[in-house]
Amino acid sequence: MDASRVSAAVHGFPRVLARSRRFALGAPRHFSVSPDGERVLFVRTGGGTDPMSLLWLREVGSCDGPDGDDRLLADPRRLAGGGAVPAAERARRERARERSEGVVGYAADRDLRVAVFALGGALWAVRTDSGAPFPVTAAGPVTDPRPSPDGRLIAYVTGGALHVVGLDGGGDRPLAVPEESEVTYGLSDYVSAESIGRQRGHWWAPDGSALLVARTDPRAVGIRYLTDPSDPARRPRTMRYPAAGTANAEVSLHLVTVDGRRAEVDWDRAAFEYLVDAGWDAHGPTVTVQSRDQRTVRTLAVDPDTGATRLLAERSDPAWVHLVPGTPARTASGVSVDVVERNDTRGLRIGEALSPPGLQVHEVAGVTGERVLFTASEEPTERHLWSYRPGHGFVRLSEEPGVHHGAAGGPTTVLTSLTPDGGSVTVLRDGAPVGRIASLTEEPGLSVAPRHLRLGERDLRAALYLPSWYEPGARQLPVLLDPYAGAGLQLAVRARGWWACVSQWFAEHGFAVLVTDGRGTPGRGPAWEKAIRGDRFGPVLQDQFDALRAAARHCPDLDLGRVAMRGWSFGGALAAAAVLHHPDIVHAAVAGAAPTDRRLYDTHWEERFLGHPDEEPENYTRNSLLGHAHKLRRPLLLIHGLADDNVAPAHMLRFSAELLAAGRPHTVLPLPSSAHLPADEAVTENLLRFQLDFLRKALAV
Repeated sequence: MDASRVSAAVHGFPRVLARSRRFALGAPRHFSVSPDGERVLFVRTGGGTDPMSLLWLREVGSCDGPDGDDRLLADPRRLAGGGAVPAAERARRERARERSEGVVGYAADRDLRVAVFALGGALWAVRTDSGAPFPVTAAGPVTDPRPSPDGRLIAYVTGGALHVVGLDGGGDRPLAVPEESEVTYGLSDYVSAESIGRQRGHWWAPDGSALLVARTDPRAVGIRYLTDPSDPARRPRTMRYPAAGTANAEVSLHLVTVDGRRAEVDWDRAAFEYLVDAGWDAHGPTVTVQSRDQRTVRTLAVDPDTGATRLLAERSDPAWVHLVPGTPARTASGVSVDVVERNDTRGLRIGEALSPPGLQVHEVAGVTGERVLFTASEEPTERHLWSYRPGHGFVRLSEEPGVHHGAAGGPTTVLTSLTPDGGSVTVLRDGAPVGRIASLTEEPGLSVAPRHLRLGERDLRAALYLPSWYEPGARQLPVLLDPYAGAGLQLAVRARGWWACVSQWFAEHGFAVLVTDGRGTPGRGPAWEKAIRGDRFGPVLQDQFDALRAAARHCPDLDLGRVAMRGWSFGGALAAAAVLHHPDIVHAAVAGAAPTDRRLYDTHWEERFLGHPDEEPENYTRNSLLGHAHKLRRPLLLIHGLADDNVAPAHMLRFSAELLAAGRPHTVLPLPSSAHLPADEAVTENLLRFQLDFLRKALAV
């Protein structure tokens, strides 16, 4: 293409993407709102290229203008002490895909008067009404500190043991100590954090007298050895990784009082081995557990004295029970909040009230008093924030097309929005805007303007990105399919996320870029999501190709003789499967961090879709790339981080070896020291350019 058509901003985009860590830096996040609605806590870095997260307070009642006055509570660069981040905290951050440093998380008491956080293993606290942060003496390097609801005590994990200490640093004592070196109390396990979504392992009682504490024993789980080939002097580290069909960590739950009494929570752990979530409200402690085959989920009430349980609710499904974050829950009066699936709609039942027909619920964001805050979609390309209160019914709080989330307390709601224009945060009081919290993210420098389409007989939601200089009929455009297309994530949404900017960047270099959310993606009901049970490639690729042909009818300049696909993680495996099985349609592929052998991926994630490999081995054979390398006839680029503990480098290495043995040329790009998502700025920047060069050569662009 004519180089003059690529502006300086387009040329510099990969650098902006890398320095901003995919436009995450400078974005306010992790919002908490006090019960009276007067205080909002959040973290935000100092700017769009500043990686240091700071802790901030917005006092809603004292807003002097639309942008308010945010008060800095903690700047890690001004706080002394601390050392290396503990291994448990590094693992937690990797599971959360944390991209910043400093105060990356915090916890607060019930009224948001005290906030605590860990820095380099040191324990810190700050009173939100006045004063500077102060250190709290702990027994060792700290992970996941959480204050009691009244703010008098802090629970934290060190050396696998759960401790409590007074806010003044006095009375530190262990409440649960591991019996073996690998056992931990108060932390999540790998599968719960990575695939279930449970990031925590201890929960306070409302009166601060006791805690629910998860005990994790991973000794039955297989060991993996992780090393960095670029540094042969570094000793490999080990991790317990539960591959599909193998043993999970043994997880139990314990009631532990601050004066040392203890009782184990009793449930049938042989039948329900997954601890999905736990909590403790004014009506008592509860636990949600799931069977190994994921077809049954039970919510149990726990006796706070004995640990005995009784059944509160049960959900079952012949494919799998979909876990909706934030559910089940209860209002202050004890009204149950849970998911109900009917007429291919995943709705919400709050007592006797049902969410409107056709509304697809994604998450319950919080329950304050009798008010329930949740996110849901009427149209799959948008996700809105909703509220329910008795007497008011179900009310949509967000208006502009986009992807919206929120947090609430009292009359105050913090509405976070990602729209076609970018990100914003609005503070609402009784539903009316009273201020904004500034986002300091970098601008991409690109005009991101996809055409949102509904394609084919299944009304596939898609976004078509064309060059800004494109003139209809002037030339044929090679096509780049750029989906994720897997469970839990949508990309063809009306929001300018970092992924949309990347798609537009490829378009500016002469491609028509098509992003399609097909079967298996969220937002269109249970049957749509579960259509991939047993076959994760077939329906998904069919939808990608149906969308491709329909998009070509919409825009005849799409050149179906030059089609490539790129993707990461599941999207990477999908791209490789496309060139292996459909070389007549897809003529080149870029596969990043692709799981090539489904038996190597984790239990909860893989068995959800494919069943147990001992019971349904054919699903694993059909859905793996291994065993099919001899089919390759097209250019294929494999990219993989050599420090990836989620999709192990063995996936790429074994597939590459099989391709070589079959005499199939391919390109391999190993990324030393990179995890599942590359973090190094130079790697992130030049990885985009490398892919672009590969695709240009493969398609003769």
